Amino acid sequence: MEAMIHPLKPNGFIKREIQTDARPSRAEVEHAVRTLIRWTGDNPDREGLLETPKRVAKAYEDLFGGYAQDAAEVLRKTFDETEGYDEPIVMRGIRFESHCEHHMAPIIGRVWISYVPTERVVGISKLARVVEIFAKRLQIQERLTSQIANTIEEVLQPKGVAVAIKAQHLCVGMRGVRKHETDLITTRMLGCYRDDPDMRREFMGMVE
Repeated sequence: MEAMIHPLKPNGFIKREIQTDARPSRAEVEHAVRTLIRWTGDNPDREGLLETPKRVAKAYEDLFGGYAQDAAEVLRKTFDETEGYDEPIVMRGIRFESHCEHHMAPIIGRVWISYVPTERVVGISKLARVVEIFAKRLQIQERLTSQIANTIEEVLQPKGVAVAIKAQHLCVGMRGVRKHETDLITTRMLGCYRDDPDMRREFMGMVE
């Protein structure tokens, strides 16, 4: 709900509904970028900035393209010709770029994923794709970690899943406390990785 002035009401205000589910048009997005440029103190009509609103709108379609994709669907194609393989599968150092939901500042880091299959495995590129889909949304690192692990567990139903993320948050380095070269580590352990300290320790030993 948003308050707006109304001259016929005693207190000067009425309440009106805001449609939050309607996606803005490209023209609205470009207008918003022009407003931000003016707010910074620059002139959106100068030559170097004339095409900036269009470029920003196009860039945002890519940077936040994860909202239009289903990470679970990516994992549904699996393979069972594994000759009984039942040891941990580990994919290390998957690079990602995301944006924090508090300041929309970049988050840059890497993801380590491990799972212990039951009967079926998934193509390794699909694990990287799951990371990319969730990263291309407004995020906090804790939620990103859980979303990746929970989706793998839900779709593949392995004996265990482990996810670790190490990332730098530019909202910490570029503004506020301005602490450069710091990183945040988050983990999510499910199944045998939660129950077995040795497996958990072995996985964390692979996180560089």
